[in-house]
Amino acid sequence: MKKVTIYEVAKEANVSLATVSRVINGSSVVKQDTKNRVEEAIKKLGYRPNAIAQGLALSKTTTVGLIIPATSISFSGRMINGLCDVAKIYDYSVYLHTITEGVTDIKEIIDDVIKDRVDGVIIYADKDLDESTKLLEEYNIPMVVMGNKISSESICPVYFDYRNAIRELCDGYLNKGVDDIAVLQDHRNDVVSESIYNGAKDAYAKHGKEYKGYITVSKDNRSTYKFLKSYFKTHKHQVFIANRDSQALAALNAATGNGIAIPEDMELVCMNESKYTSSIRPEISAFNVPYYDLGAISMRLMTKMLKEEAVEEKEKCIEILFSPKSTTKE
Repeated sequence: MKKVTIYEVAKEANVSLATVSRVINGSSVVKQDTKNRVEEAIKKLGYRPNAIAQGLALSKTTTVGLIIPATSISFSGRMINGLCDVAKIYDYSVYLHTITEGVTDIKEIIDDVIKDRVDGVIIYADKDLDESTKLLEEYNIPMVVMGNKISSESICPVYFDYRNAIRELCDGYLNKGVDDIAVLQDHRNDVVSESIYNGAKDAYAKHGKEYKGYITVSKDNRSTYKFLKSYFKTHKHQVFIANRDSQALAALNAATGNGIAIPEDMELVCMNESKYTSSIRPEISAFNVPYYDLGAISMRLMTKMLKEEAVEEKEKCIEILFSPKSTTKE
């Protein structure tokens, strides 16, 4: 039997999650007719709040909930290390929850996080999480979003400035007369993909040109290598930019397989440096993205919010640096 969530109770009663929580905890600030609707919804759906849920918001637990997508596993280790190191300094525990697209319901994850009685929530957002953040906002829980510049009064975002990084990279190429720059779409990280695309558009607009080098990929595509192997049979660019290391490796193999020499015929850039971009030959030119710092800064910001300390910067933008290797000419 499917577990009924607090979200479903709120939807059935047409009230906020916070209102359901207040009714469960016996708060006197809820109007009687609203309380009746919530109680009827609980009875109708068979919702069973456990002891933890019933104690929600009644006391501090010195715990922080961390929500990350399973697809971020390749770099999340560094991010979690940074976050946990800072949490340990300030005597906080971290509860980790993972989201698997198509398998895990984000509403159930949020319900579980709330039941953990966490003092705050940190989310790594590589997708559009507007609905999820709205659910958490209704609880008035301090929240930090990593990896996405989300505009909200109650949310503090910490993110990498991919847009500026790609803008400067493309601007440098355009200044040298290199104007055939391709960017490969990445469905695994829509937020970064859009930032890279917009950065390229910014650079081209500065030079009075329209950017037309964005390579879109079908969501049904299951192999970047097979896609690019076919693509490079009829296409060749001066510069090819991929987001993830696996995309960059696929591009390198597919290009050389089609007789395109790297970097002589086409330069290759990866937006995220990893052990794989450094261990392959030729070494792939890439941006050094400090994921440890992302986790550490996010947790420090959270501790300030929880201790009601002054937060100088409500949002924190982290710069990333380009590290040229063997797949670019200069």
